Amino acid sequence: MDEKNLVTCYRRWLTFQQQARLDREHHGARQRLEESKVSATRMTEAYRSMAAKGASEGASYRTLFLRDHGDTALACEGWLFVRRVLAEGGSTRVRATLLTTFTLEEGRIELGTHPAEKVTLEIFDQLNIDRGMSSVVRVDRIDGDRDTRFITLLDAVRGDLRRHMR
Repeated sequence: MDEKNLVTCYRRWLTFQQQARLDREHHGARQRLEESKVSATRMTEAYRSMAAKGASEGASYRTLFLRDHGDTALACEGWLFVRRVLAEGGSTRVRATLLTTFTLEEGRIELGTHPAEKVTLEIFDQLNIDRGMSSVVRVDRIDGDRDTRFITLLDAVRGDLRRHMR
C-alpha cells in the first residue's frame, strides 16, 4: 500500500472511530433522558433558557442528533444557536441555527467551511409502549425529513460562534 492510500485509510478509520463515539454518546444521553422522565414542559424551559442566553451572550450549545440514511440513523454533531421558542396551539417549536461539525459523509467539518442552517425543531412527549406506556420527550426537526432526536447539552456552551451563524 502506498503512503497516500495508507494516510487516506487512516483518516477514514479515524472518521469511523468518531462516528462510533458519537453514536454511543447519543445513545447514552437518550437513555439518561428516558430514565430521568424529562417532560416536554421541562425541555421547553431548557430551550427557553438557551434562547435567553443566546440573546444576551451569544451562547451556542453542542448538540447531537440522528440523521437517517435509509434504514440506519447515524449520530451527527453540531452547535445550536436557539433564537426563539414558540408555543402555539398545543405544540412547541424552536427556531434555531445549526452549525454542523461532524457527519459520517464529511467527517470533522471545520467551522466556517459550510454555512449554518436555519432549523425548526418541535418538542413533544412520545408515548413509549416498549416500557409499559411511559412517555419520552423528543426534539425532532420538522423542516427537514432526515434529522431527529436532537439532544442539546447545556454544559457545552460557546459564545464565539456568532459570526458563523449568519
